[in-house]
Amino acid sequence: MSPTTKTPTDHAFSTLGLTDSLLAVVAALGYEEATPVQRQTIPLMLSGQDLLAQAATGTGKTAAFALPIIQQLTPDGVKGAKSGKRAQTCGMVLVPTRELAMQVAEAIHKYARGSNLQVVPLYGGASMQQQIRALDRGADIVVATPGRALDHIRRKTLVLDAIRMLVLDEADEMLDMGFAEDIDAILEGTPKTRQTALFSATLPARILAISKRHLNNPTRVTIAHEKTAAGKMPRVRQVAYIIRRDQKPAALDRILDMENPTSAIVFCRTRLEVDTLVDTMNAHGYRAEALHGGMQQRARDAVMSRVRAQKTDLLIATDVAARGLDIEHLSHVVNYDLPPEPESYVHRSGRTGRAGREGTAISLVEPREHRLLKAIEFLTKQKIELATVPSVADLQARRLEVTKASIREQLVAGGFDDVRVVVQALADEFDLLDVAAAAVKVAHLATAGDGDEQEIAAPQDTGRYERSGPERGPRSPRAAGPKGSRKQDEYRESVGNVVRLWIGAGKAAGIRPGDLVGAIAGEAGIPSKAIGAIEIAERFSLVEVPDEMADNIIASLKKATLRGQKIIVRRDRDA
Repeated sequence: MSPTTKTPTDHAFSTLGLTDSLLAVVAALGYEEATPVQRQTIPLMLSGQDLLAQAATGTGKTAAFALPIIQQLTPDGVKGAKSGKRAQTCGMVLVPTRELAMQVAEAIHKYARGSNLQVVPLYGGASMQQQIRALDRGADIVVATPGRALDHIRRKTLVLDAIRMLVLDEADEMLDMGFAEDIDAILEGTPKTRQTALFSATLPARILAISKRHLNNPTRVTIAHEKTAAGKMPRVRQVAYIIRRDQKPAALDRILDMENPTSAIVFCRTRLEVDTLVDTMNAHGYRAEALHGGMQQRARDAVMSRVRAQKTDLLIATDVAARGLDIEHLSHVVNYDLPPEPESYVHRSGRTGRAGREGTAISLVEPREHRLLKAIEFLTKQKIELATVPSVADLQARRLEVTKASIREQLVAGGFDDVRVVVQALADEFDLLDVAAAAVKVAHLATAGDGDEQEIAAPQDTGRYERSGPERGPRSPRAAGPKGSRKQDEYRESVGNVVRLWIGAGKAAGIRPGDLVGAIAGEAGIPSKAIGAIEIAERFSLVEVPDEMADNIIASLKKATLRGQKIIVRRDRDA
């Protein structure tokens, strides 16, 4: 075929049933070929079928549902706009986070150029009155977080009677964040004749249950992860360092020195860890920013503006705060804390190595987390390289290479006539090679310091699993016997009066020690080391905490969810 011949391929948007106006928009945006999720879902949605799609972030799924919504609703949107009447809300997209709501709304607005469709994002942390005014002017398509959507529904500022198309985007994330009841309430309030599409990176039983309740004989689509062709370098290089928890800050500093990322996101388990690590990395010369649920929305927006403007070296965040973020050209993802679910690891790692670029996923793994690392390898069907933390000699060699590169750049650039006289004067007294070596030494020490780092010893894996381990729980007071363990005695001595909290969820709900530690530390804002022994029974759990913190923890957990469920929390009556 000659180069000038333009025959549509099987992957062209023109083969999917889109209108000429939408094809023109897609072409103007520079899209040439549809992604697998777009090829499979667009024709199905245009035909009016309900859809259950398994597709990860970064596969092009926003366009996969946005383009059909625009095409199906455009006649109504144009009619409403021309008549001057308030447009009824006919399309709705539910997403887990504010950031994703803004991104999806912006994308739909971009695709809907020229259609007169009005797109309104609804999310928490923004002015309710401003959103009410936008809805009052007319919203053909609403992109909303479940909580804020319900707020508007209850105020009757968002009416669902005319909804024809509804999309649940990143449904598994919404359930993880505790929106199950909100989603049910919203879907129950929409017409039964609507078309519904559910997109989720994973399809656990609870997602299938929502599908069974609210979707009408859906067509199921699964977008497989791309496989790397034989002989090609994988897009995401995966490396794990086995390291003791107390050595993680120093290890991260050293690893980043060796990796020299252009942009990186570092995932921590709790808000406290995020703030502590930001202080540490800033003290080490990095431009680090925090992102977590404890921040005001204005502060979160300011952080993301600096990140997108490439004014930040490291974004240090919790999982929940980082959901929905789309950061271009992310070179590294760092699991400072390994996530408790292998699927979460996949989602995190998928943020780098996109669009054919290479990326690196680094994990700092505690000795007790070996089995979780194996579970991740089993899920991804890929081996994760086990590496040792760079030694002091490795670090010094790397820094010397950086100094060498800087000197080479200066030599190529020239412009050092003003200092040549110094070299000539020293050359009369010393060997010229010694003069050059001394200059390199001075330059190296000025940027790399005096090399006073200590070696980081490899941990000895004893096979024991500490309190917050993901695979099995701690030795509880009952399991340990009347005297308890030495660790428990030390804990009680360090915190003073200890009480046990009774939490109304246990093994039957899939609760594990890591869930309890993460919830208590994250919601109540206390350090994880302040949490004592944990005992998980079939229907309830017991957690030791300092007496002085108990009331604050109880109040915080009552407002939160655990594994997507509201829980009962009180002081243990048997204590």
